Amino acid sequence: MNDDTFEEVIKFRLSRLSVYMAFSTIFVLMVGLTVALLVLTPLKYYIPGSSENGEARRELQILKIRTDSIEQALKYKDTYLDGLKKALGAGNITVDTTTLKISKTDITND
Repeated sequence: MNDDTFEEVIKFRLSRLSVYMAFSTIFVLMVGLTVALLVLTPLKYYIPGSSENGEARRELQILKIRTDSIEQALKYKDTYLDGLKKALGAGNITVDTTTLKISKTDITND
């Protein structure tokens, strides 16, 4: 309504069907624009797992395999070093060599 003359300027007649159709149209347009934005612009590279070329995915798998093998080798090395430290005693274990008995057959005159 016009505030000065109180005349109707525009008249709307709404029904459930027209409101449903309007919201459905807006929804379809928004989904279409979003899909177009992701497909036609570089934004698609920010979506995880959507690299276009298979070469990048292959390189990523190779890097993962190498990382896993390096981690496994590091675990083996740590386990080996821990065992070596225990075997060498690391200052905690004393060995008394005075009670060793050597048989005469082990002693040579060379």
